[in-house]
Amino acid sequence: MNIIVRGKQVEVTNALRQHVEKRVGKLERYLDKLDEAQVTLSVERDRHKVEVTIPVDGIILRGEEVSGDMYGSVDMVIEKLERQIQKYKTKLSKKIRSNSLREFVAQSVGQVSEEEEEPQVLKTKRFAIKPMPIDEAIMQMNLLGHNFFVFSNAETDEVNVVYQRKDGNYGLIEPEF
Repeated sequence: MNIIVRGKQVEVTNALRQHVEKRVGKLERYLDKLDEAQVTLSVERDRHKVEVTIPVDGIILRGEEVSGDMYGSVDMVIEKLERQIQKYKTKLSKKIRSNSLREFVAQSVGQVSEEEEEPQVLKTKRFAIKPMPIDEAIMQMNLLGHNFFVFSNAETDEVNVVYQRKDGNYGLIEPEF
């Protein structure tokens, strides 16, 4: 697995890089298809923040932790990712079992146990997307009182999503083809 370690406002020492690579490398025992992991380390005042992003089979596993110690943050984010991987593997095994005879019988009777039910799309919304700059999209999102807004970026002519972050700032999601 290729592990990319970056530092924002922090120097990534060899010892820290080795610790991150050792801990992230242990995730390979849970999933075989781990090709790359991106790790970003940053420091703001006394807050040591670690963000890990791992693409797996079209989904993205992502963890973020903040503590007073960089090594502690790394350990906590790896624990969080291990829980996400277990959840991912459980969903996969449920999907495999969903093709079994039991579910066929349960569906024909019309009753499926609650623990096997997965969330469903209950509502579909369609709306016209007009090209607009990012600041106008943020204004529109705030006017609607939503925490995200889908729009066509006037600069790139691509569909983007702008969203409100927990820290009060805004984020922009751009597609990558």
